[in-house]
Amino acid sequence: MSYLLDANVFIQAKNLHYGLDFCPAFWDWLLAGNAAAKVSSIDKVADELAAGADELTDWMNQRGLGLFRQTDALVAAQFSHVSTWVMQQNYEPAAINTFLQVADFYLIAHALAGGHTVVTHEVPANSAKRIKIPNVCIGLNVRCINPYEMLRRERARFVLGGTA
Repeated sequence: MSYLLDANVFIQAKNLHYGLDFCPAFWDWLLAGNAAAKVSSIDKVADELAAGADELTDWMNQRGLGLFRQTDALVAAQFSHVSTWVMQQNYEPAAINTFLQVADFYLIAHALAGGHTVVTHEVPANSAKRIKIPNVCIGLNVRCINPYEMLRRERARFVLGGTA
């Protein structure tokens, strides 16, 4: 199974549980997972992270650029599948317009194109004003989990001093 990470996975990790300054093992785990073709994200998420212009942007530019898959023709072929599903739901036009312009839309298209599992902190919600990743994933039969479930499934271990 391969995982595609939403921007909020990186941002919340940096801001909360896995700060770059005190939990480098998480970030090393991401890089090792990427080297093993199990963990990645997408170019549009990289763009969102770069807009933050902070230590996460620095980490990404120095070590993590290989994590981000480019949008190619196989992914673009899924755009209509994702947009058609979204437009057939009861979302407000502004919500649809916003969704079709942000990384979430591309993330799901990448997942469909490559059979990846989407990893996000978002949870499903019944709102016509905001389209949530898990709702679209459910509607399109794309696996979607939170980062903690990914870490448990992959048996990640961040152990101090010594072998894990």
